[in-house]
Amino acid sequence: MTSPPPHGRTELSLTPVEAPPQLRADAARNRARLLEAAARLAAEQGAANLTMEAVACAAQVGKGTVFRRFGDRPGLLLALLDHQEQRFQEAFMSGPAPLGPGAPAGERLHAFGPAALRHEDAHRDLYLAAVQPDPARRHTVPARLVRHTHLAVLLREAGTDADVELAAQTLLGYLDTGLVHHLLTVRGLPLARVEAGWHDLVSRMLVRGH
Repeated sequence: MTSPPPHGRTELSLTPVEAPPQLRADAARNRARLLEAAARLAAEQGAANLTMEAVACAAQVGKGTVFRRFGDRPGLLLALLDHQEQRFQEAFMSGPAPLGPGAPAGERLHAFGPAALRHEDAHRDLYLAAVQPDPARRHTVPARLVRHTHLAVLLREAGTDADVELAAQTLLGYLDTGLVHHLLTVRGLPLARVEAGWHDLVSRMLVRGH
C-alpha cells in the first residue's frame, strides 16, 4: 500500500494541459483571421477599447460569427492573450537555455520570472484587459495552467521540499499582471527590482531542498 504524501499533501498530476479540439480547416482559418484583426485593432486602439463589433467589421464578417467563435468579449481577449502566450511558451518549452531546456531546473526557474515579466510588460494592455472582466477566470485559462505545470515540474526537478502545487501557485501569484502593474506604475518600482524579488523568492524555495 502506498504511504500518504508528507504533511497531508495531495500529489497532483503534472500532465500538460490538453490541446483544444482540432478545428476544421475553414474554421481554423476563420479563427486566425479574426485573431489577426483583433490583434491589429488592439495594437492601434488599445486592448481596453476592443469590441466584438469592431473585430467583425475589420474581419468583414457578421458580429454573430465573432460571438459564435469566442462566446463573449472576455473570451475574445483571452483567445488573443493565448495567441501571444504561445510565443512565450515556445521560448520556455523549447527555446535556448537557461529559459529553455538544457540548463539545471533551478537556473530555469530563475530565468522564467524575468522572461515572463518582460513578455507581459510588452503586452501589458492586453493582459490587463483580458483579466479585468472576471479575475477568477484567469486561473483556469490554458496559458496559466501551462505555466503552472512548467513551474511545478521545475520545482520538483530542482529538489525543493516545498509543496510543489502550492509553491508553483505562489510563483504565479508573484507574476500576477495586476500586481506587477501596480508595483511598476503606482509604487514606481523599477522592473529590475521586481525581477530581483523573483530571484529572492525562488532562492528561498530551493534552499531547503539543497
